[in-house]
Amino acid sequence: QVQLVESGGGLVQPGGSLRLSCAASGSIFSIGAMSWYRQPPGQQRELVARLIGGGSPNYADSVKGRFTISRDNAKNTVYLQMNSLKPEDTAVYYCNALIQLTTVRFENYWGQGTQVTVSS
Repeated sequence: QVQLVESGGGLVQPGGSLRLSCAASGSIFSIGAMSWYRQPPGQQRELVARLIGGGSPNYADSVKGRFTISRDNAKNTVYLQMNSLKPEDTAVYYCNALIQLTTVRFENYWGQGTQVTVSS
């Protein structure tokens, strides 16, 4: 059984910073893409940032220059450093990972979500 456990959300003032973490645990052969999504109140879930292996990260236009995704492969953990936060960044943030369970089996997993609220 594989789990993604997120941490680091909370309440922050506009212009502040937060760092989200997402650790994968369980019977993992390897991990492919690791991503962060968010779902603002009353809106659909959207991709924030994605990191595939050792490649260059991809970001939503709304967070470019402010957010940085990184991963620690030894810890099976992905991070999202969020700087210069704006009220419109308020959302539930979800971690997503494509995990290889065996040589031929891949599964997509989601974390439970962590609330980020940007407000004065």
